Amino acid sequence: MSTEPEPAVRVRGLARRFGDRTVLHALDLDVRRGEFVALIGKSGCGKTTLLRLLAGLDDPDGGRITTPRQRMVVFQEHRLLPWRRVWRNVAIGLRGARARDEAARALAEVGLDQHLDSWPATLSGGEAQRVALARALVREPRLLLLDEPFAALDALTRIRMHSLVRRLIAAHRPAVLLVTHDVDEAVLLADRVVVLRDGHLAADHRVELAAGGDRTDPEFTRLRALLLAELGVTDGGEDAVPAASTSPGAAS
Repeated sequence: MSTEPEPAVRVRGLARRFGDRTVLHALDLDVRRGEFVALIGKSGCGKTTLLRLLAGLDDPDGGRITTPRQRMVVFQEHRLLPWRRVWRNVAIGLRGARARDEAARALAEVGLDQHLDSWPATLSGGEAQRVALARALVREPRLLLLDEPFAALDALTRIRMHSLVRRLIAAHRPAVLLVTHDVDEAVLLADRVVVLRDGHLAADHRVELAAGGDRTDPEFTRLRALLLAELGVTDGGEDAVPAASTSPGAAS
């Protein structure tokens, strides 16, 4: 009898179409509680479409999706409400007299307790994304969906955010799906990296870096090269995939 825990996310035969274009078809995916999965693929292949389906923001055209009811999304844009102070942004949807205390605890986890009463306009881009993370994690979601949340940040801030996210995920143990174009980011953060191609998952690789592994780890170099080759990238550039134009409403 298997001792593996039941998946927090189970997708079977998933299909999604936009007009005559089939973006996802016959897609299967499992993500377990506490597991961090990174999803990569060329622009327009359906990564964000899959994330939106898992978040309940869109409806599939076929197949089955099972997800926890407690799920949260962090987008590339922080989406803070500018007319609400930082703690009130974090506490959106919380009820009761302890909402401010819960928001303060979540902000302390991301190192922003000193900004409890600040306005969003006074925050840097990295600080705003940390507030967005606090807003997601304060509800203790069983599924955390990350849609390229670090793409707009400078290189140093991204490194700091990576470290913060690893620590927060270890503490809260949700199932995590990260959509990213950055192969390096995927390998450094995730337990598994899956490749989306032609509407289904074309590859699924477990990341086996040594504890505290970084870009000097031989396994990082091997897996990075393998993933780039699967994406058809041979120049070893910083981004996994060159940007491609997509029509309005198309998936990314």
